[in-house]
Parts: sequence; C-alpha cells; structure tokens
Amino acid sequence: MIKNFTMGVLGCALWLATALSQAAPSGPTPPVTLSPNAPDAYTVVKGDTLWDISARFLKSPWQWPQIWQLNREQIANPHLIYPGDIVYLDRSGAQPRLRLGRAVGAGSAGAQSGTEPTVRLQPRVRPGELRGEAVPTLNLTAVQHFLNRPLIVEAEGLRDHPRIVATQDGRLYLGRGDLAYVRGVPDASVSDWHVYRPVRPLLDPVTRQPIAWETLFVGNAQMIRDGDPSTFRILANNEEIGEGDRLMPATPSSFPALVPRPPELPVEGRIVSVYRGIDAVGKHNVVALSVGSQHGLEIGHVLAVQTTGRTITDRELRQPVKLPNESIGQVIIFRLFDRIAYGLVVAATEPISVGATVVNP
Repeated sequence: MIKNFTMGVLGCALWLATALSQAAPSGPTPPVTLSPNAPDAYTVVKGDTLWDISARFLKSPWQWPQIWQLNREQIANPHLIYPGDIVYLDRSGAQPRLRLGRAVGAGSAGAQSGTEPTVRLQPRVRPGELRGEAVPTLNLTAVQHFLNRPLIVEAEGLRDHPRIVATQDGRLYLGRGDLAYVRGVPDASVSDWHVYRPVRPLLDPVTRQPIAWETLFVGNAQMIRDGDPSTFRILANNEEIGEGDRLMPATPSSFPALVPRPPELPVEGRIVSVYRGIDAVGKHNVVALSVGSQHGLEIGHVLAVQTTGRTITDRELRQPVKLPNESIGQVIIFRLFDRIAYGLVVAATEPISVGATVVNP
C-alpha cells in the first residue's frame, strides 16, 4: 500500500531530482547494499544521529550520500532532519533511496474503512529555532577537545610558532596570573593564545621522518604588551608552563558539517597515534593518520581500517609471502592538515592500534 505523507520543506530539498552524475564522489563507488533488516520507514527520535539512521537501512552507513542522492552543494551544507520526521525507504527504482516526510491521515474515516484516504499534500512549517533541534551527523562529544586545541602540530608550525623565552622573576614554572615573555609573535592583533609543549614526533611509516609533533595542551595566555619579546599573562593552565613552551592563536571550537563519503582518489596511510588508549582503541575514540589534504582527504571522508598483513616464510618453497590485510573498522575524518588528519573511529571489530593501515572503503 502506498503511504500518503506530507513532505516538509526541508525534506523536499533532500530528493528533488538530483542527477546521479552530480552526486559526490565523482569516482566509481560500490553499489548500495541494504541491511537485511532494513525497515520500510523509521521515525526519528531525540538522540538519533544521521549515521545511526543510515545504519538502520544500510550495511555501510558511509554510503549515505548515494542513497540520499546528495549533490556537492548539499554535501557542503547537509540537510537537516528533526525528531518526529519519518524516513521512508523507496525500493521502486533501480537503486534504493531514502525520502523524508511526515505521515498524515492516520485515524481518518478512509483508513478505518480499509480504503486509502485522499490527502492534500502541502508544505509543513515548523515554528521555533530549527538549528538547535536538528539531528547531528555524528555524536561529536568525543572530539570536541580535538577541534581547536593544538594536540598535533606539523613540523612547519613547530618551527614558526612563538615560544616562551623567559618567565616572570626567573621562575621555573608559571601558573594562572603569571607573566611570560615570548619571542616570534607574527600578529600583534591576536590577543588569545593556546600554550602547548611538543611531546614526541609522529613518524612517517615509510620514511621514518617526522611529519608532525604530538603535543601537550598546557594552558591559555593573553598578550598584554607587544614587543620583542612580547608580554603574555597566563589565563589558565592544565600543567605547569615554562621556558620553551610554544604558543598558537586560539580559535573558537566549531563542529564540522560531516557527510560520510569515500575519498574520490585512492588513499593509503597508517595510524600514527591513538588517544584515550595506551596501545589500542575502539569505537568513538580518536586516531591520527599519516595522510592529509595533500593526499586528497576532505572532512567527512570515511576510510577503512585494516590490519597490516605480516610477512611469513613459505617453509616448503622457502619464499617470503605477505599475508593480506584484514578489515577491522572505519574512521571518519573530522579535522585536517596538509600531511596528517584526525579521525573518529565509527566502527571496530577489534582493537585498533598504531601501525594499522587506512585505505578507501
């Protein structure tokens, strides 16, 4: 039976005749595979994420843009879905797709008599502030501290960032309210700064050369007098701050608009650091990857995580044989640099550790 539903204004924008040739990514993509238990419809509830909703319908939630038929403009500014909306699975075409609407006519005389009631379709308007109510793509609470703090600094930044050269009264360490003297400030108009300390280099898995530095965020400072050196006041500190610590401009934390999709170009890299875990992490944890924007990555790209197959010796033929990589999870990129990226683990069948391979899904 064909369901009658009223399409919301935002819902209409989701699926208005978008040509598949315009859908992103432009390269070849695997066919959409529905989940064996995919429902015909699902009513969105508070607490849902778009990834969770897509996972109800798809084996691979990162194929979401294909089944929604999003074009590039919509991927840059993804659609909004709200609690109470109904997501319908349309299987009538050559490729399944999702549509958004609201069921109407329930409880009418036609429905009670067993016949389909005649319903007038019209736009629905939701009063109130929609921005605060929309369902997010992912639950990003796990990454909010990674969005603007300098937890990874590329080698060029480490070389160019201002550094503390002296402390108030020659103190060994500084705390809140103390003064620090800083050289190398490039822009006197910036007043608020993060203070960090380089901890260890992150090495390219092939060349073994540093591609970035893992850092420790130690506090916040404000410039109160320009000069060489400039004078800064420590506003807050998580650790003791001292000579040699470096500064970078503080930027407001903002959640990126993520629409999961595979990279358009072939990508292969390694996990070079894991967070909230000593050796390995699982779902909803953050990892650093040895690939970035210069390798074709964009925010929202999904990569498969694989074990790196070890090399064994065929004892009979006495030949080295490399075992194949095995897929163990997926990550989605949420922060990007030239040669390194932050990824959130969105699926994991076993612990993910440093050295694991990341490739196109």
